[in-house]
Amino acid sequence: MERISEHITHKEAVRSNTALRLNLKNIPDDYQVSNMVGIATHVFEPLREYVGGPIKINSMFRSEDLNRAIGGSTSSQHCQGRAIDLDDTFGHKTNAEMFNYIKNNLNYDQIIWEFGDSNNPDWVHVSYVSIDQNRKKNLVAEKINGRTSYREV
Repeated sequence: MERISEHITHKEAVRSNTALRLNLKNIPDDYQVSNMVGIATHVFEPLREYVGGPIKINSMFRSEDLNRAIGGSTSSQHCQGRAIDLDDTFGHKTNAEMFNYIKNNLNYDQIIWEFGDSNNPDWVHVSYVSIDQNRKKNLVAEKINGRTSYREV
């Protein structure tokens, strides 16, 4: 498979500098790819249309080994191909604008305002399960006493 969606290549969806550095395989199976297509179709592509240009993908699919290596949650939806971390480094919209667009216009499972400040997150984490199973859970990630804490908003 060469493309996950119109604007996401397979290579981009599985790219990880950590996996390359540590020589870890980061290869999704068919089930994980189908989940990646789901989030790309229902979240990324409508968001990209709103943004009006490219959006940087910090992380999409993560193998279990890669997730462990970066200290990711043991229940990370990235390992299922159901999550994507986005950062609008191209200047079309801010991360806050993307967060609010997803929150107010799209069907999603979970969205996280990842660190940053009250005006703009450092990046946006969003996940998608299915139209009827999405929880529409809204969280903010913060560092408290050196530990990551999540609170609902």
